[in-house]
Amino acid sequence: MIRCVGGIAHDPDGRLLLVRRANPPGEGLWSIPGGRVEQGESDVDAVEREFLEETGLSVTVGRWVGTVTRPAARGRYEIHDYACQVRSGVLRAGDDAADARWVTGAILTTLCLTEGLHEALAGWGQLPRG
Repeated sequence: MIRCVGGIAHDPDGRLLLVRRANPPGEGLWSIPGGRVEQGESDVDAVEREFLEETGLSVTVGRWVGTVTRPAARGRYEIHDYACQVRSGVLRAGDDAADARWVTGAILTTLCLTEGLHEALAGWGQLPRG
């Protein structure tokens, strides 16, 4: 298993923050910010790092929301997703992200999402509220 993390953030209007992946896996697809946990790094540190790299935003990492597994080129990704609150920064796509934006539920239905993302977010009660 390859340990990964993701950060789920909503703005005050209930919109969900998504990034469009610039690189494999998931190139061109929309997902929540996240990535691999580096050796010696905690999940919280990894979420903070990935969020900043991909969106330009600093977050406070909150409670664990859920875990999903996805196929990887060698093995499987085990992705641990956490609720996040934006502290500071200006939203911009960076690092592995081709785009980053806050989305409403209506916009979410028009985007090509990474496999299983909509179902996981719905099951965890984390779809956009706005």
